[in-house]
Amino acid sequence: MEQLVQYDQELFLFLNGLGSTTWDQFWLIVTNKLSSIPLYALLLFFIYKQYGMKGTLITVVCVALLITGVDQLANAFKHGFMRPRPCRVAAFETTIRYIAERCGRYGYYSAHAGNSMAVAVFAGLALRRSYKNLIFFLLFWSAVVGYSRIYVGVHYPGDVLTGWIIGAAIGYGLYKLQQFLIVKYDK
Repeated sequence: MEQLVQYDQELFLFLNGLGSTTWDQFWLIVTNKLSSIPLYALLLFFIYKQYGMKGTLITVVCVALLITGVDQLANAFKHGFMRPRPCRVAAFETTIRYIAERCGRYGYYSAHAGNSMAVAVFAGLALRRSYKNLIFFLLFWSAVVGYSRIYVGVHYPGDVLTGWIIGAAIGYGLYKLQQFLIVKYDK
């Protein structure tokens, strides 16, 4: 396990070290939760077009459960594992590029990566009938959001990877629930 942690730290130092002041503002925008609002609004519009009002309401409830599930599980993991974020490791103070606005105490796993992947899987599957290639764009977007957490110095690659895996599982599970509820209640 120690070897895995060391590889994770080394990969973090490499990926974080790729940054430059030229790109800092871009990655700060990408990592900001509010920057995804236009995408979420567009996805909501697509959902409405495909499912109508009742289906959209069911979808909104499922997405609320999705976000709550990913966030609460991330909090449980963070306080259960208590793995300090890279920006909290004294040995990295002079080594990493820390450009985030704030740095929480613990970082295992990345809720940003988890939520972006959960939304990508959920929306990509829910909308595949009308927008079959949308999932590929959303998975790319999730990858960019995940990398942004490494770039700004607040998560290790393992945190991001775990977030993606958990987010994908929760996104898929809630997609299945959404489909079940739409069949049952949207007649």
